[in-house]
Amino acid sequence: MRNATTIRPAEASHFGKLAADWWDPKGSSAMLHRLNPVRLGFIRQAIDSHFGIDSRALKPLAGKRALDVGCGAGLLAEPLARMGAAVTGVDAAEENIAVASEHAAASGLTIDYRHGEIGALGLAGFDLVTSMEVVEHVADKAAFVAALAASLAEDGLMVLSTPNRTAASRLLLVEGAERMGMVPRGTHHWQDFVTPVELHDLLADAGLVMGNPMGIAWGPTRGLHLSDDLSLNYIVTVTKR
Repeated sequence: MRNATTIRPAEASHFGKLAADWWDPKGSSAMLHRLNPVRLGFIRQAIDSHFGIDSRALKPLAGKRALDVGCGAGLLAEPLARMGAAVTGVDAAEENIAVASEHAAASGLTIDYRHGEIGALGLAGFDLVTSMEVVEHVADKAAFVAALAASLAEDGLMVLSTPNRTAASRLLLVEGAERMGMVPRGTHHWQDFVTPVELHDLLADAGLVMGNPMGIAWGPTRGLHLSDDLSLNYIVTVTKR
């Protein structure tokens, strides 16, 4: 029987220490603030396509339930709530959940934030499940993906993003970004990055189908943007078979 424990205490502790600074666009999570609009653009297009929503709709997730796993302090959960979803956010660090809850309340948003192991919370039936830059941090990737699958409604949509394990990602995301202070030291462990082929197989084993991945690339003039270049980071849609 597979060990269902996916939380690495050291990883949870690392991100918990960053909690108080999470919402500062110039703080330790500055890179996430730059990345978030790119991810949201992809997610919005995926929502419109999957659910047949008018791209002009202000609340495309109205009447739907969304789950953000590894939600941090709520950078993605809050926009999903503003899109009309009833949002649940789950994170391994209690500090993140505390900051997320406080920020949502101050923003007039109702979000159900929970701390704990995703597979032990009994969450199911979500129309949208998101998990951004999380699978590379978990102790048991197959168990984590299986838990994500269990939380997704039969006709639901999942969106995942993760760094690719390439020479370029090692140079720029680990050696470059962390040494230059763009990302806190110890955030990335290159050996735990997941290639698109590996993610495809993990998802297939859990009864899920991966769409065509889209790269998240960086350029000196465009900054972070969606691209056909998968060498640094990529984002994908996922559905049940």
